[in-house]
Amino acid sequence: MPYWLAAPARAALAAAVRTGMSGDEVHPVAAIHLADVLTELHVAMARDAVWPDPAARVRRVAGWDDDVLPVRLSAVELESVLSLPALPEALRTALGRVPR
Repeated sequence: MPYWLAAPARAALAAAVRTGMSGDEVHPVAAIHLADVLTELHVAMARDAVWPDPAARVRRVAGWDDDVLPVRLSAVELESVLSLPALPEALRTALGRVPR
């Protein structure tokens, strides 16, 4: 199931991932998963540019703004993101977890 994130949330996610990847505390395998998250953020925008109708229908029914896109994260990508200390609480909640 995708996470439907508006542009500011996607930007915050990318910033948190980049910050996490720049630190020395990230395990090399987690760094690979975090790089995959950055790739998915780009793919989400490309997917919407090439096939805009599916996401547009969901946005219309849900009443969301045009900048909301589905971001698909695997379980390991999600866990890598949620392990980032710099992840904003609002984003942590948007990704389906109760804030710490």
